[in-house]
Amino acid sequence: MPDSTPRLVDSHCHLDRLDLSAHGGSLNAALEAARARGVGHFLCIGVSADNAAAVKALAERYPDVDCSVGVHPLDVNPNGVPTLDWLVGELTHPHVVAIGETGLDYHYEPEAAEVQQASFRLHLDAARVTGKPVIIHTRAARADTLAMLREAALPQAGVLHCFTEDWPMAREALDMGYYISLSGIVTFKNADALRDVARQVPADRLLVETDAPYLAPIPYRGKPNLPQYVREVAEYLAMLRGVPYERFAEQTSANFRRLFPLARA
Repeated sequence: MPDSTPRLVDSHCHLDRLDLSAHGGSLNAALEAARARGVGHFLCIGVSADNAAAVKALAERYPDVDCSVGVHPLDVNPNGVPTLDWLVGELTHPHVVAIGETGLDYHYEPEAAEVQQASFRLHLDAARVTGKPVIIHTRAARADTLAMLREAALPQAGVLHCFTEDWPMAREALDMGYYISLSGIVTFKNADALRDVARQVPADRLLVETDAPYLAPIPYRGKPNLPQYVREVAEYLAMLRGVPYERFAEQTSANFRRLFPLARA
């Protein structure tokens, strides 16, 4: 029987990349399993020019799926960045409700800092042109990420997704109007610093996500992640913050709708 508690939103998942073996290879079955666990909406994330068509097609196919379009920092071509015209053109699609994911990742490619910054700046320019929020990936690039967000000064801001940094960084982002999204990482045994962040983020600025197929929460760590596991993330965070699960689900879903007003959630 479908779950009757308030609807959750998986605010960041890669539906075009899921390992569907647990559902007989069927994306329909995977989404139904999530819906049965109380997930009412999915934001399918763009990571490259190559998958823009795929995420838009999924948003066209499913009324409870919206999408974003952008180029992940680790997918930026070392010989150049996407053009503003291309990105703004992609953002005209009615179910593309956000820009990204974009940002900076010096953990894996510190040598690509310059081209990543150029791409990130282009995405922030597109946000200024279109008014759509940005979805930000940041890893080992705290100072540059915050500096570029301060420089952009976007009125509609966006979200730092799959947040893994410390409270001072979260606080600076929050002060600029950004939201913080937490994934299954917060359930990991070695994530004490992140749990400290999770307790302090204001209730009206917090989102939940899976980042599926990556980073499955405990008790599924090490297995392919699925959108249905956003329930584990939400239940864990509600417990950690000392609030009833129903209230937490309602609040994070309301936050999603506020940040992404074009979504059909």
